[in-house]
Amino acid sequence: MITDIDINKLKNFKDYPFKLTLTENMKELIESIVINGIITPLIVRKVDDLYEIISGHRRKYVAELLNIKKISCIVKEMNDNEATLSMIDCNIDRENILPSERAFAYKMKLDAIKVQSKRIFVFDVTPQDWKLENIEFTNEKNIKKINNYIRLTKLIPELLELVDIGRIAFSPALELSYLTKENQKIVSDFIDMEDATPTVGQAIRMKKLELDGKLNEETIEQIMLEEKPNQKEKFTMSYDQLRKYLPKEYTNKQIEKAICRLLEDYSKNKLY
Repeated sequence: MITDIDINKLKNFKDYPFKLTLTENMKELIESIVINGIITPLIVRKVDDLYEIISGHRRKYVAELLNIKKISCIVKEMNDNEATLSMIDCNIDRENILPSERAFAYKMKLDAIKVQSKRIFVFDVTPQDWKLENIEFTNEKNIKKINNYIRLTKLIPELLELVDIGRIAFSPALELSYLTKENQKIVSDFIDMEDATPTVGQAIRMKKLELDGKLNEETIEQIMLEEKPNQKEKFTMSYDQLRKYLPKEYTNKQIEKAICRLLEDYSKNKLY
């Protein structure tokens, strides 16, 4: 049954893992609601004197911005685990989900399955452990991907934010998640000071040193100060510029030899 509920009686799901900010997608939703209103009712459950949102956090966010007083809702009875699983399923397939959002969403879902099944999980679970009590968490080929996202929850907020904005790639971030919080903070501070992020190779080496008990501020600095191939200064010159000064019939190989010969002459005669 659909019922209109006062917006002040609607509350976001506890530990809702998805950010509610004024993104371009949110602006599009605002335009749609201004023109058409809220077409799809929210799904909520009764919690004490309030209604906890299962599906519709973005619509409620926009309603607040537009000063809408009441929203149509479908009220369902759910226990905590059922509500968590349903909330994640309603949101996880949306486009433009940040890595941190996906990571904590998967973690919430796994925790709910653990409670419901009363079994102990680790990050490296076996395929059959993901299908419990008729709740299919994912298909088997995606299990490794899910585990990797969950590992990101081990990152400190400063590093996780860098993953969200694309400054740290997923693969090195995954390796950095094995570092202690203290060493992660050292890496984060170094990134701020030097404006340089670790490559996956550097992150793997830091992880190995961490597991061997040998990672500290000095070793982190040594690794992070290494010159990276993509940070080396490059000189470029257009093909047309070179062609201006050389015979038109020259092949690329002949052009290369001519340039090397000219540079040798410059070097010998110190004309530069």
